[in-house]
Amino acid sequence: MERSLEGKVALVTGASRGVGKGIAIGLGEAGAEVWLSARTLSAASPAPDAAAIAAPGSLEETAREVEAAGGTAVAIACDVVDDEQIERLFARLAAERPRLDVLVNAAWGGYEAMVEEGEFTWTKPFWEQPLHRWSAMFDAGVRASFACSRLAARRMIAQGGGLIVNVSFWAARKYMGNVLYGAAKCATDRLTADMAHELRGTGVTVVSLYPGLVRTEKVLEAAAFLDLSNSESPRFIGRAVASLAADSGVDARSGAALVAAALGREYGFGDVDGRQPKPLTLETA
Repeated sequence: MERSLEGKVALVTGASRGVGKGIAIGLGEAGAEVWLSARTLSAASPAPDAAAIAAPGSLEETAREVEAAGGTAVAIACDVVDDEQIERLFARLAAERPRLDVLVNAAWGGYEAMVEEGEFTWTKPFWEQPLHRWSAMFDAGVRASFACSRLAARRMIAQGGGLIVNVSFWAARKYMGNVLYGAAKCATDRLTADMAHELRGTGVTVVSLYPGLVRTEKVLEAAAFLDLSNSESPRFIGRAVASLAADSGVDARSGAALVAAALGREYGFGDVDGRQPKPLTLETA
């Protein structure tokens, strides 16, 4: 990958695992300094609810992979459902770095307890859904994206530009097995569109980004039951973000929902295995 983000500073939430981790590594690969945020700083000091998450990964591990890819990493534990922790994160960033070029809101809740008391509740009808799933998705997902974006936007407007990426998905546009999931992703896309409206003329761009089937830790656990022939690595999503951040004309996309695999074809980047994933559409997602 071209080192197109030398001298740029990025912040990625949810960076200890999954898509957030891949995005952080992809930005590092492009030469960025990446500030990493999540609840789990190290394997030795997991988040209080790590047992519920039941997934490997920590910010320190991500930091090592960012640096191995050619970037610089700063790892800071932050729970994005806690406003004070978000404020402290952005205050430290402002104190230590003169600018913030990219914010990626990849933190997301709701996947932690898909099976409850031995029963898979994710696909149950809305009247049988546990209420905690609403809080998980909207607080750790939509609200956290808003809370981080409002602080990032202040800095980006003052410096005359920047890019905010909200990780979303096709569930914003069609039913995908869970009413709450669709509502949360729809809210994410609406957040993107309306923030773009208010940011018009400031030089700050905001987009939603749709991954395909990403080979995250959770997906790989279920690999035997999935068709991974058109799947994407987490780093592929990072390459999509890096390409957007390096595009001087990205402001023309502000408010849009973009498909990572379509960006791969447009910008000419492939996945880590050299393959070019086929972009999903509303019909095929």
